[in-house]
Amino acid sequence: MGAQLRVYRQRIKSATTTKKITRAMELISASRIQKAQQRVAASNPFARAVTRAVSAVSSHADIDHPLTTQAENPIRSAVVIFTSDRGLAGAFSSSVLKESEQLTKTLMDQGQEVVYYLVGRKAVGYFKFRQRQSVRQWQGSTDQPQFETAREVAAAVLEQFKQSSEDGGVDEIYLVGNKFVSMMVQEPYSTRLLPLEVVEADEEDNNEVFPLFEFEPEPEAVLDSLLPVYIENIVYNTMLQSAAAEHAARQKAMKSATDNADKLILNYTRLANQARQAEITQQISEIVGGADALSTVSED
Repeated sequence: MGAQLRVYRQRIKSATTTKKITRAMELISASRIQKAQQRVAASNPFARAVTRAVSAVSSHADIDHPLTTQAENPIRSAVVIFTSDRGLAGAFSSSVLKESEQLTKTLMDQGQEVVYYLVGRKAVGYFKFRQRQSVRQWQGSTDQPQFETAREVAAAVLEQFKQSSEDGGVDEIYLVGNKFVSMMVQEPYSTRLLPLEVVEADEEDNNEVFPLFEFEPEPEAVLDSLLPVYIENIVYNTMLQSAAAEHAARQKAMKSATDNADKLILNYTRLANQARQAEITQQISEIVGGADALSTVSED
């Protein structure tokens, strides 16, 4: 009984230590979510402005630009996967990787070859474990995205898109990441980055009357200047959304871990009390038995 009681007390101590760690991580993630949301909100006005400008050029100018022209028979696509650098975030990274596998299957069923660009240690580890190749990798700043990283990602995929398929280029580029919906919901999604599909998604702008545009210099030169900025912004916004979703997922996972630790502590405390009561009962029984034996000897 004594050994069993020591085991329960050790497990209570371990669960208490784990609870302190998970509770601290939950509070840290909660504090970082607000900052991540503020960064997303701060990037939205510029994103809307650039999207509107690119949409205006694409809609009001009758030009055939390489970045807006769909290939008739695409043979190779690039997939940029955004995961986290750290774990303890529930199914955050695994859901993105699952989404990327579904997208890969769809593209391969269409007869396309798929090449990968990886952002985050979890994606890198996933591909390394399965001995799968990737073109480039970025690690170390998924929870606090830097614009320089987004610029590098955009430049890398844009360079390969501009190459012909025969020279190792790609015909389409897709982004796969997590979208922050709420504190409890983070949705994995995939979207096509190139060829360009400009969509005005803001409901508040649906009734807005857009003016007619005159372009100077020529629309093609305007697109050449705007599209790299647009692509950089889309990649950066995806990284910001992923960071906010990562913090929310980690807070949810750590809260669940803290609650589970509370349940373990309660269960082990009950078991320890039962073991202690059994030990006391056994000691009393031994004392009573010894006393009865002594009284029997004295009577004899």
